[in-house]
Amino acid sequence: MGTVPIAPEQASNFAYWHDLIFYTLSALTAVFTILVGVLVISFVIKYKKGSNADRSNPPHESKIMEFTWIVIPTGLGLVMFFAGAKLFLDMRTPPANAMEVYVIGKQWMWHSQHSNGVRENNTLHVPLGKPVKLTMISQDVIHAFYIPEFRTQYHVVPGRYTQQWFVPTRVGRYQLFCNVYCGTQHSEMGGYVYVMPPDDFEKWLENGGDTVKPMSLEQSGQKVYNRLGCNNCHGAKSNMRAPSLAGIYQSKRRMTDNSVAVADEAYLRESILRPYNRVNYGYEKQMPEYAGTVTEEEVLQLISYMKTLGGAGDVEGAPKTLEMDPRKGSSPVPPTSSTVGAAGAISAQSNATPGQRPDQNSVGALAAQAPSKN
Repeated sequence: MGTVPIAPEQASNFAYWHDLIFYTLSALTAVFTILVGVLVISFVIKYKKGSNADRSNPPHESKIMEFTWIVIPTGLGLVMFFAGAKLFLDMRTPPANAMEVYVIGKQWMWHSQHSNGVRENNTLHVPLGKPVKLTMISQDVIHAFYIPEFRTQYHVVPGRYTQQWFVPTRVGRYQLFCNVYCGTQHSEMGGYVYVMPPDDFEKWLENGGDTVKPMSLEQSGQKVYNRLGCNNCHGAKSNMRAPSLAGIYQSKRRMTDNSVAVADEAYLRESILRPYNRVNYGYEKQMPEYAGTVTEEEVLQLISYMKTLGGAGDVEGAPKTLEMDPRKGSSPVPPTSSTVGAAGAISAQSNATPGQRPDQNSVGALAAQAPSKN
């Protein structure tokens, strides 16, 4: 006859320390509850009305007792506080070499996308023994991405990216839940996390479960970038219509109110969906708002593509750049110039995706869509 486990198995780097803190707190709670309960009952019995207990000289103080019940509980409390704080900080600080997976919560499913474009619905494949960072956002209401065996959970909220990370330590299939009530079908919003040996995971990731190799996030972003005609205004250099996006990621941007913002993922997302919230210095409200026009998945793709737009742009964050007015002394980039993704703007199809061309910085999205000859 099989035994019934009192807790899910430990399958991540955080599980052991999480359980150690939890069970230690539970044990301390039980010990002090029993101790106080036994003392209360003992004193009630000993000093009940009519008992023969000596009440002639009751003690009014005991320094040893006071020292004991102050120092010991305080010391135990501090130990548990620092243990919990260390675990919390570790769980909120993903390593720089972590593999990143994007997760979008929807009513009522989980959509995840790997960096090379492999997509999954209600499943997540990860390699054994390697750190995995989840960058998450909700398309509708608040959700919570919860893997009991990993002892990891974090809220997935609309309009803001949240993150959690872990290192899987056991090969297997583990359940995935939404742990915040999110509507009538909340109980159905679940799935599985598959932990695979690194070699098997690399083969799975390369194949993508499809006969045609999927586009990467950057390639999908280039397709969206050209479909929206972003390159009609955003050229290789800033012009009167719009600033350049070359080298924009993590650069410093001066706003019309003279504040400076770092172009991270949150800034880029806001600039795509609601560009009028913060307008770059030297420009007016000219860019269309894409809130309600592009999905969260397309926003992630666009941001990934923008990260690839390096080079000799004029938004690298030098003090001189922050003070300049891009409209002075510059002219719009002509359509024939070497702008980022310019081929998409002159394509016969509005949603066409350029392939590799010698005069542009393409990420080869057209080639990625081509059926395999094998």
